Amino acid sequence: MSKLIGNAIFGQSGGPTSVINASAAGVITEALKSDCINKVYGAAHGIRGMLEEKFYDMSMEDPKELELLKTTPSSALGSVRYKLADPDKDPTDFNRLLEVFKKYNIRYFFYNGGNDSMDTCNKVSKFMQKVGYECRVIGVPKTIDNDLYGTDHCPGYGSAAKYIATATMEVYHDARVYDTPMVCVLEVMGRNAGWLTAATALASYKGAGPDLIYLPEIDFDMDKFVADCKRVYEKNNGKLIVAVSEGIHDKNGKYISEYGSDLAKEKDSFGHAQLGGAAQVLASVLKKELNCKARAIEFSLLQRCAAHCASATDVEEAFTAGQKAVQFAVEGVTDRMVAYERTTDENGNYKCNYVLVNLSEVANTEKKVPREWITEDGTGLKKEFIDYALPLIQGDSRPPFENGLPRFARLKKVLATK
Repeated sequence: MSKLIGNAIFGQSGGPTSVINASAAGVITEALKSDCINKVYGAAHGIRGMLEEKFYDMSMEDPKELELLKTTPSSALGSVRYKLADPDKDPTDFNRLLEVFKKYNIRYFFYNGGNDSMDTCNKVSKFMQKVGYECRVIGVPKTIDNDLYGTDHCPGYGSAAKYIATATMEVYHDARVYDTPMVCVLEVMGRNAGWLTAATALASYKGAGPDLIYLPEIDFDMDKFVADCKRVYEKNNGKLIVAVSEGIHDKNGKYISEYGSDLAKEKDSFGHAQLGGAAQVLASVLKKELNCKARAIEFSLLQRCAAHCASATDVEEAFTAGQKAVQFAVEGVTDRMVAYERTTDENGNYKCNYVLVNLSEVANTEKKVPREWITEDGTGLKKEFIDYALPLIQGDSRPPFENGLPRFARLKKVLATK
């Protein structure tokens, strides 16, 4: 394929993570080095910034600050939840993007996000092909939910899993300090896929985890739940820790959080229910059924951007995924997402290869925890999951510290001009 000379734009979308900025650092630093890319733009708040012609000139940033992005949590350029319409029904946004791309000679489009972001990436790619505008489009994966199709795991998951397992172990020790009964219900993120909640099994692997784990892959039965809890509570002399995904639902598809809250009735721009509150509902049930103190603990936003407890493996893989996206694009690849392929080195140790998958296959397709990795009674994880997750949480990554506090990247964010 012929050499394509032009400018590049990079955007971040969806929920932030501990390592999404590591991918940003990979894309930006690699693009700045390329002799095919003249200018590198960073979009303010993802696709919205592109539509509004608001993006930053990344060449104006201090290289040291770009390096610090590797250990800076959240989305440094700003994120967004904006659903592009079907271009065949409403091409307004796409025509506007084409106008902006032509104005700034943008020939490389890199978009960093999860399921919905890959949907955006796919739509942009297909539209540019349809109108005959040469622009190489590459998706850079990101999601702590670990539910992207076509990749062994997702950037952000290893760090979130490490934080969840660590926090669960700490709760375990805290909850067992008194000689009185104590029940804790931990609520972990996860709408339709239970990968994050499954990470609490890593704490159990170390002897300090939940007694029972419930994932959205299996319909939730309240009567069975109460019976499970009573059995363990009595066996453990009044001690019980339960971990649940925020997205657990009954056989009719009703979220357990809806049993006691109106939150799940609210929808975002992609039509997803706002979840949260399942632990509180279940803690209230257990308080009544067991006649004891029951505490609900929501890990909430804390699990997404815990850079102080990040996985070095996750950080390095996320950074490399960003670099590979640029390298693939410059080589002529388009309409693809960078994905992880698990393999082993010559010594049999875990190794990650970087491969490509079609955007159309990834967009809006969810990968769930295999049923065979979940115990037959649906209350725990098997060794297959532990073997899968352990390599992803290896190594410690922390930002540098100043005066006892983390030093995160401070970008100038100089607006690009034409």
